[in-house]
Amino acid sequence: MTAETNQAEQPDVTAPEADAKVPAYSWYALGVLVIVYVLNFVDRNIISILAEDIKADLGLRDDQIGFLYGTAFGVFYALFGIPLGKLADNWHRVRLMTAGLFIWSAFTALSGFAKSFTALSVARIGVGVGEATASPSAYSLISDWFPKKMRATALAVYSSGLYIGGGISLLIGGAIVENWNEAYPVDAPLGLAGWQAAFIAVGLPGILLACLVFTLREPLRGQSDGIITPPAKDPFRGFARELVAVIPPFTLIGAAQAGPKGIVTNLAGMLVIGGAAYALAVATGSYQQWIAVGIGYYAIFSWASTLKRRDEAAFKLIWGTPAFLTTILGYGMVAFMSYAASFWAAPYAIRILGEAPAMAGFWIGGPGAVGGFLGVILGGAAADYLRKRNPAGRLLVVAFGLVGAAPFLFLMFTTESTLVFYVAAFFQSVFGSSALGGAAATSQDLVLPRMRGTATATFFLSTTLVGLALGPYMAGQVSTLSESLSTGGLSLLIAVPIGLVLLLVAYRTVPEAERTLIERARAAGEDV
Repeated sequence: MTAETNQAEQPDVTAPEADAKVPAYSWYALGVLVIVYVLNFVDRNIISILAEDIKADLGLRDDQIGFLYGTAFGVFYALFGIPLGKLADNWHRVRLMTAGLFIWSAFTALSGFAKSFTALSVARIGVGVGEATASPSAYSLISDWFPKKMRATALAVYSSGLYIGGGISLLIGGAIVENWNEAYPVDAPLGLAGWQAAFIAVGLPGILLACLVFTLREPLRGQSDGIITPPAKDPFRGFARELVAVIPPFTLIGAAQAGPKGIVTNLAGMLVIGGAAYALAVATGSYQQWIAVGIGYYAIFSWASTLKRRDEAAFKLIWGTPAFLTTILGYGMVAFMSYAASFWAAPYAIRILGEAPAMAGFWIGGPGAVGGFLGVILGGAAADYLRKRNPAGRLLVVAFGLVGAAPFLFLMFTTESTLVFYVAAFFQSVFGSSALGGAAATSQDLVLPRMRGTATATFFLSTTLVGLALGPYMAGQVSTLSESLSTGGLSLLIAVPIGLVLLLVAYRTVPEAERTLIERARAAGEDV
């Protein structure tokens, strides 16, 4: 069944109804998306509890482990999120998510057959590309299934899958690796180590879940805002153009379309970003890290330049709006701390506190899942409550999550008590997760419905190229240089002052940006 057919079967909604009850199907569909997001983060985060075994088996350093978790995954997650976000704006979002779920689940299972740092890096890249389909599709779908007044709550419910999945990954991974290694100290089936078996075990179920996702109905795009957007006539053309615009060296083709000035600008950006990446690589000795990050930042520069020429309205509302940029970068600092703290928690408990993998997975994963779930749900509800009284009220919750998590992160990486460590990890998860719903909803409110997939991809740039690609790696690099994982963890606190400055700017500019949204879109040439 085509996207056009599915959309035609939906009610002809031309204006949002403030008091309309959310259909039961919307809640069912949201529940399915939560399960998808749970599996998303199981596959993404399981490497945390497996890190010590992988490190020993493949002879890796902490900075390389941080690279595998954050950069190898995050850079390509961010890059492919842009063309896939565009495809989510123009094509059948349910089908896109189905395909992505199948791809990332398959690459997770393939991670279990990796025998080297390079092979595992390639598999992690594949997981990142597949997972890049999930949130652009889900954010756009949820924004059509739920009215604006409930959007932060609905997005927070979806985002709870992040914390549930992160927790479950530690529970499952710790149990599998410990039991497998005990059962097969030698002559294991297929010669697999416990960490390899864990990757296979969590990857295969996603292929089955893709069948359920495929049955979801596609909602009418823009229905909850009364801005009905007809289906694109050629959705894959936009995807191909974005793919060329963001993947080097094809980015030079996009630059050439702007003439000599476009090529000069693109090459200048390449030289500046490449030079900075090379200097950092020489300084740290981590060439794979900074080559990947350099590719990522250059690709984003190329894409933004191309977007400005092809879709000026989208560029103005996203890259040309300080309120949008400071919101996503401010949340990026929360992600910088949260991703790194959640990843290095299990290695710290195993290496420094002497906990067994299964025990560490149980006491970090279980409470972490509960804490993350409570934090993101309560934070989303609080963000919607404050939004009714203050146009920028949601950003207060984001700032609260940043500041509130900091003292617990400090306790995590300084204590020698397992009890204190587990309690601190729980509350760090609660506070860190509370910021997501408010930040995500704010980014969605600052763009038009047709731009939500692209805006979501841009939002996730802050959580990947800032938070995921830099946070876990930086903690690992500092740990490697100082020979202290505690010092590596404490280095993450640099995110607090930077994030507060960004969120202060966002707080002051978001109300006016939202008030003038339609006006600014029309001024940029949008027919709305």
